[in-house]
Amino acid sequence: MILRQVLREGTRALRDAGIAGPERDARLLLAEVLGLSVSRMTLEPDHPVSASEAKTFHGYLARRGAREPVSRILGRRLFWGRPFEVTPDVLDPRPETESLIDAVLKGPKPERFIDLGCGSGIIAVTLLAEWPTAKGLACDVSQPCLTVTKRNAKTHGVQDRLTAVQSDWFSNIEGGFDLILSNPPYITEEEMAHLDPDVALHDPHLALTPGGDGLSPYRILATGTAEHLNAGGQIAVEIGWKQGPDVAQIFKEASLIDVNVLQDMDGRDRVVFARKPE
Repeated sequence: MILRQVLREGTRALRDAGIAGPERDARLLLAEVLGLSVSRMTLEPDHPVSASEAKTFHGYLARRGAREPVSRILGRRLFWGRPFEVTPDVLDPRPETESLIDAVLKGPKPERFIDLGCGSGIIAVTLLAEWPTAKGLACDVSQPCLTVTKRNAKTHGVQDRLTAVQSDWFSNIEGGFDLILSNPPYITEEEMAHLDPDVALHDPHLALTPGGDGLSPYRILATGTAEHLNAGGQIAVEIGWKQGPDVAQIFKEASLIDVNVLQDMDGRDRVVFARKPE
């Protein structure tokens, strides 16, 4: 068989399985099997596909049809233009988190920052790659997450400026930081019942929700700024799109100033910034 035939069949299979964007996903999966870039596939529609390659592709299609995300199948996710390893132990990075990166890069460059609940390390590693002189600390309660973070740091050449610490929020953290960052679990207990299967079946539950109203991590983060955020330093967190006013109020009650809620590319509240008084 040839590429265009196999791709057509794969697209049809995913469409029949109810997958949104079936052609895109089929193209990504087939490109992986054939060792081609996605852009090359359009230029080589008659590229031969062996029986073993077709078998591997059909296996990928079956997994995607069962609602396993493409990034989980491939074991990586592109984020801020860089590939990051993802495993079953870590949250699959979302494009919305790039709103946090974009907002932080527009502000002052810190000498030292901390990423709390680092997961795969996308936030800390991305910022260290963008800030060649900064130093970062990435912490997570999960040791497997820290292992993935360290591999991603090595992949992108920032391992010498990143310290990974196992910690339940600030419990094992010492010292102060110019910038505190977090994409914490924020999905409410009620929202968990309505999650897309791609998320609910494959992301670690601990990385998705703290239970209840979803706001408990922000209360912990706000309290931690008293000891760990340097005077004049900033805190920036990702939020659920309905949580802007509540998180802003939590930060104000912690005596933080210049509290600002920023929107993502879809115009939904996504990031809350605040600053500690000088």
